[in-house]
Amino acid sequence: MAQFRTNNKKTFNSFFKITALSLLVVFLIAGSVLAYMGYKMASVTSSAQQELDRGDRSDLRETVVNPSNDPISILFLGLDSRDGDLTGRTDAMILTTFNPEEGTIKMLNIPRDSRVEIVGRGFMDKINHAHAFGGVDMTIDTVENLFDIPVDYFVSLNFDAFMEIIDELGGVTVNVPFTFTEKDNATYGTIVLEEGEHRLNGQEALAYVRMRKQDPQGDLGRGERQKEVIEAIIKEAVSLSSITRFGSVMDSVGNNLNTNITFNNMLSMHSYANKLGNIESLKLDGRNYIEEGIYYYKLEEESVAEITQTLQLHLNIISEEDIQVPEEEFYSQNSVTN
Repeated sequence: MAQFRTNNKKTFNSFFKITALSLLVVFLIAGSVLAYMGYKMASVTSSAQQELDRGDRSDLRETVVNPSNDPISILFLGLDSRDGDLTGRTDAMILTTFNPEEGTIKMLNIPRDSRVEIVGRGFMDKINHAHAFGGVDMTIDTVENLFDIPVDYFVSLNFDAFMEIIDELGGVTVNVPFTFTEKDNATYGTIVLEEGEHRLNGQEALAYVRMRKQDPQGDLGRGERQKEVIEAIIKEAVSLSSITRFGSVMDSVGNNLNTNITFNNMLSMHSYANKLGNIESLKLDGRNYIEEGIYYYKLEEESVAEITQTLQLHLNIISEEDIQVPEEEFYSQNSVTN
């Protein structure tokens, strides 16, 4: 009996040592991975930093925001360029607001042909021309003027970054609503996407988010596809299988990305990571409009006002008490039926 107890104790001790050693190895590997990821992110954000003419805060802010405590906004810009070129027109423009107290995120796709006042130019034009005229600064000024909210941060990336990120992640899965063809600007070939669920590589995904002429909804339909791909990228990026490709992804982004978000800002926003899959999508209503032979998307004033109010509330710029009920709606809500 004593011999049995001794052997049993030895077996338990061996098991404990092996388990402890295994856990130690796991922790060391995990720590090394996290340290490497932190190093890569710090390196990329440092090389991609672009300071805005206005400085470190919007003119609509009294003080600099803290992403870990304050509601913030980020403008994501997809640029119609390649090979490290971060100039030209914006092919995609997505305004996103984050509220840490509520733990909520709102995303607005701004149609590229929206006819708005271009701040600094003194005339109305397509909003995607603002970047070609005056870069990120003029684009941010124009968006702030349109919605009367501060744009705290921006991220701009070109076609190469978009495609390489998706390729490094092993592709993205989307549900193509209908069969269509799109010309690939890099090779001048044609990409055919069949209706149904498909795993797309970088070139195919770019064609998927860029096509609009064959979409019955035009820019609005393209905006929905852009959101779908963004969500697919998020799901791929947070999966364990993507950790080993993190370095390559960061290297790709670093060569084709500009931002004013610092590494410390990114760390402050880590609490949003598990909420990015539940983004509330906002929509700008409008109609097709042609002036002097040029196509525009004319935004409805009521829709702009509604979106403005929603974003201001989400950023805590106004409160529920500040909302003014239209006079006719007030009387309608308070009418008494005899």
